[in-house]
Amino acid sequence: MIEIRHLKTLVALRDTGSLVDAAERVHLTQSALSHQLKDLEDRLDCKIFVRKTKPPRFTSAGRRLLALADELLPTLDQAERDIARLSGGEAGRLHIAIECHSCFQWLVPCIDQFRANWPEVELDLTGGFNFAPLPALARGDLDLVVTSDPVPISGIRYVPLFSYEALLVVGARHPLLAKMRIEPVDLADQTLIIYPVDRSRLDVFTRFLDPADIEPASVRTAELTPMMLQLVASGRGVACLPNWAVTEYLPTGNISVRPIGEDGLWCTLYAAIRTDQYDDAFIKDFLKTAHDTCFNHLNGIKRVEPSVDPFEQASQESDEC
Repeated sequence: MIEIRHLKTLVALRDTGSLVDAAERVHLTQSALSHQLKDLEDRLDCKIFVRKTKPPRFTSAGRRLLALADELLPTLDQAERDIARLSGGEAGRLHIAIECHSCFQWLVPCIDQFRANWPEVELDLTGGFNFAPLPALARGDLDLVVTSDPVPISGIRYVPLFSYEALLVVGARHPLLAKMRIEPVDLADQTLIIYPVDRSRLDVFTRFLDPADIEPASVRTAELTPMMLQLVASGRGVACLPNWAVTEYLPTGNISVRPIGEDGLWCTLYAAIRTDQYDDAFIKDFLKTAHDTCFNHLNGIKRVEPSVDPFEQASQESDEC
């Protein structure tokens, strides 16, 4: 009567506190998720949670199912890893480079969990800010690159992790807070604070300012996200950052955010891997761990279908901007 998918859905509902977010987590529409939960309640002939409360409040039956899920699901995940080791071998190498300054927020807990599950895999992490990591991946010097800037390279596959909205971050008393959305011309008299990377790799330029032929008054760089936010809070400039990277700083009241462009500036983060490694058991498990960690730790992100062609998507996003 009770299926694994039911337990995963209930855990997602508990963790997110929302039917909409839970549906996103388990890759269902909200309607399909509601039907699944109603079907389970019909099978068990009892209510699992109170729908009119937010977050949903679980009944005694619902709490018992959650206890079962917490006991069973980790055991199933571990069994799948054990079987993968038996079928594909335990040893391997996973050298990772990241082109995303903000990604340490979710990547560190992801690596910690992966290391515990695959202690035999040789693991290394480096920042890909001072060299070209994608060609290094193609040469075999690296095994995985986290990037939001995919480049078509033979033998490289891009697996979408999630999509996110880039927001303009301004000080709490900044004049741009009078606007509901930011237009390119609004940055013509602003100091734009960016990470120290080439502007061709920053969406705020390639998909927002450059198409409008607008330049900010000046550009300043900062290595770290907290440093960038301190500069913004002090009125030294504005910054374009992922929505999930600024969420924890908003309650301080020192900064605020505004959407960029008419439809928002949405971007996708990818894991780039070599096609000949895609079926390796530990690679697949790392991708699953990364996906689960992101949706457990980050707010405001959205799921992307694994079959999405990043170059077709980038073209569509560019057209929209």
